[in-house]
Amino acid sequence: MTQTTVQLPQTHAQRTATPRHYLMCPPTYFDVVYAINPWMDPTSPVDTAKALAQWEALRAAYEARGHRVDVIEPEPGLPDMVYAANGGIVVGGRALAARFTFPERAAEGPAYDRWFDTAPASAYRRLGEAVETMEGEGDLLLVGKVLLAGTGFRTTLAAHVEVAERLELAAQGIELVPLELVDPRYYHLDTALSVLDDGAVSGETVVAYHPEAFSPAAQETLRGLFPDAILVGADDAAVLGLNVVSDGLHVFLSERARDYADALKERGFVPVGIDLSEIFKGGGSVKCCTLELRPDTTTHDVPALTGTALATTVLAGAVLADAAAAATEETQR
Repeated sequence: MTQTTVQLPQTHAQRTATPRHYLMCPPTYFDVVYAINPWMDPTSPVDTAKALAQWEALRAAYEARGHRVDVIEPEPGLPDMVYAANGGIVVGGRALAARFTFPERAAEGPAYDRWFDTAPASAYRRLGEAVETMEGEGDLLLVGKVLLAGTGFRTTLAAHVEVAERLELAAQGIELVPLELVDPRYYHLDTALSVLDDGAVSGETVVAYHPEAFSPAAQETLRGLFPDAILVGADDAAVLGLNVVSDGLHVFLSERARDYADALKERGFVPVGIDLSEIFKGGGSVKCCTLELRPDTTTHDVPALTGTALATTVLAGAVLADAAAAATEETQR
């Protein structure tokens, strides 16, 4: 058994929750009818009603903490469309839809691309589908001004070049850093690494990762970039515990990743355990179900976020942004 370890920095940063904009897809047609990753077993039945209830609980958990959630309509015949993070990547208001490795998922790219031509996505510039094989935020994770880019099983090195060009990363001051994955259980970067705090407000960048999922060269890169990272052990990694969504304070993760949750608390985060046991059968968890939509912060044309402040400093266990604003308004009366 390998346990999660936490490396504590000299200073303990104040964690901050910032309202986010997410895109999700309900698991209306979710099923495991083929096997394109080691977690999938077509002989194991899926309880669709249970999957829907678990998905709704995740959505409600986001909204209860001030985040905006838009929903894309699921399409029949696309059982993996629930894994919205794979549908594309949105950085600086630019939206690039995915191109999938396996033919079973090929139609998901156009489906997500079409959503970026709808009214809820009007604040984002639709770039169309990727030309190269690129599986969205499954393999592309933004940490401040660094875009970590996984490769080895799905997204290709050629796609990294395309992403950098079409998202105009250089113009945004963002550096793309490739990371090679070597364990087929962790076929996407977001199954092996969590982005917890980009440091924009707290001043401390924090990630967590499972070292054995990466090549020696990638491990060296991660050590150099994030010397104070949380190192997650085999047990928590095997329940896809690293497949998380963080708003800078709250970390939404599998309720089964208990050691990892304890390590998060030690670093000042508030873990929010989520049961996605049905959706796990397809090889995904919290992050897989969640595509973050990042606006162009250089203009005023940004989507409305739930909450009255774009960034509200919140201590662990403190009130949420909406509640704090409401209380202030009541005092002024």
